Amino acid sequence: MKHRLLELFKNAGGAYLSGGDISKALEVSRTAIWKHIQALKEDGYTFEAIPRRGYRLLSQPDKLSPADILPYLRTRVLGQNIHCFDEVDSTQNVAQRLIRDGAPEGTLVLAERQTAGRGRLGRHWHSPKGKGIYMSLVVKPEIPLHLTPHLTLLAAVALNRAIRKVVPEVHPAIKWPNDLLINGKKISGILLESSAENEQLQYIVTGVGISCNLEQSDYPEELNPKATSLMIESGKRIDRARLIAEFLGQLEELYALYYAQGFSPIRTLWEASAATLGQTVRSSDANGNFEGTAVGLNEWGGLILRMADGTERTIYSADTRNS
Repeated sequence: MKHRLLELFKNAGGAYLSGGDISKALEVSRTAIWKHIQALKEDGYTFEAIPRRGYRLLSQPDKLSPADILPYLRTRVLGQNIHCFDEVDSTQNVAQRLIRDGAPEGTLVLAERQTAGRGRLGRHWHSPKGKGIYMSLVVKPEIPLHLTPHLTLLAAVALNRAIRKVVPEVHPAIKWPNDLLINGKKISGILLESSAENEQLQYIVTGVGISCNLEQSDYPEELNPKATSLMIESGKRIDRARLIAEFLGQLEELYALYYAQGFSPIRTLWEASAATLGQTVRSSDANGNFEGTAVGLNEWGGLILRMADGTERTIYSADTRNS
């Protein structure tokens, strides 16, 4: 029914359609029409309704396709195989299934909406349809398993550099290990899920969620104080295809740098963009709660905290909160 309704509006060429005309054409009640229009609004369509004139279609959702991304893409491997979906449970799950079917390195999964998007520590990722970037990338790095934390930090640096290039009006900073913040509010998250054999990585699925074109009303009340979007912060609509391509380009360049020179240049780039360093960080792990001042990264990618007594403590996977 939604497809038939959309066909009517598209054939109308921007003209108003009365409730009576739509009801007659589709042989449904006006109440049913209203419900279907509400459902289309949830899918990202915008309508205008005026009493005694009816409805007209103002805009359609901005849907991503490989054809949108490829003109911007400068990579040799990453993003050369793209799968786009209207709705999935999680792009991470889809990528895992594609790997089992033989997906090559660089395979990219994109969805307009996730019903069960997830972030670090099992948290839910808010994924309103057509408003953000929800993607998972298959990479197959030839490094030992214990160096995986390096890649988490590398991905954060790549995303930070991409956002600054595509949306120069904003200045994101990285909260350890890989959340990006603008003015203290979260705009993106990164989740790496890996598979290894004999202590050697087989593949990593890099999940990235970016809040691009969300408006304040798109956030549930509990997220408003701590989440924002690139559009809210920049005042302009974001070209999602360009941002995806720029991220893939930055990521591929940083991988080449990492293979050539190791973690040291990645650590320098991460520390230069960090929101965490110099801040008092409250953290928790299996041994309880503690706090210290973040002073840098160690060679494995752990966050070094200087405690009140002058000793140092390194954390690798604890949940942290800046004071």
